[in-house]
Amino acid sequence: MTRFLTFALVAPMASFGGLAVGERRSGWDRPARSAVLGLIGACLGVEREDDAGQAALAESYHLALLCHSPGRLLADYHTTQAPSSKRGRRFATRAEELAVPKSELNTILSRRDYRTGAWHLGALWPRGPGTREMGARETGAREQEPPQPRWSLDALAAAMARPVFVPYLGRKSCPLGLPLAPRIEEAEDARAALRTRHAAGPEALLRLPNGRGLRSVQADPAQPTLIAMDAALTDKDDPLRRRIEFRRDQPLSRRRWQFGLREEAVLALGEP
Repeated sequence: MTRFLTFALVAPMASFGGLAVGERRSGWDRPARSAVLGLIGACLGVEREDDAGQAALAESYHLALLCHSPGRLLADYHTTQAPSSKRGRRFATRAEELAVPKSELNTILSRRDYRTGAWHLGALWPRGPGTREMGARETGAREQEPPQPRWSLDALAAAMARPVFVPYLGRKSCPLGLPLAPRIEEAEDARAALRTRHAAGPEALLRLPNGRGLRSVQADPAQPTLIAMDAALTDKDDPLRRRIEFRRDQPLSRRRWQFGLREEAVLALGEP
């Protein structure tokens, strides 16, 4: 049996952005690995410039997601003003950014994808010995054993219960709709841990005034519940494995916004 840290990722509006290039900022139907690790880093108080802390998060843990409801797609026509980039100039706040001379402000137009009513569950656990360091092929680094986790699952759970920075799901305009509600439990594997959380977790007990379960409101019959995790953790002959997707969401450098390519397996939920 293995210990897993499970938690909820539920928000009235979320943003699961992919590659941010040009005016069209499209999004996925589920959170990226980098987004979830970034949320956990915010709970811990790990700064973006803390390369060692960010690397410890990126290299030390496995992540699996149970995708109960991807939510409905909402496209936003977005306008904003931002000053031209200059070497060595950084702004601490949005007010400071807008305080520059108007001649330096540029209007940026974009279309950004959001998801309304997104409902996902996460499971995190330490990487075991013999696992290749993800992103090594991207950087040319030599494959090596994963380091000992800097934070125990208990420390991560405590941080998620009392976060240092405010956690949000994708963008600052997307606060969580339910608490992360971290729980540590033992299970045979990540899928079993997620199925148990899905069936008997605190989210499953929530009821509307009419007695109907809140979770049932989020479900879309046309979108079956799925589980997503690193392809290397699954068997290619697994009858529940539906497809393999390539995602550039393995953090390499938060400061430089660099992310490595990762293979993710999408599986059917299966029976408990």
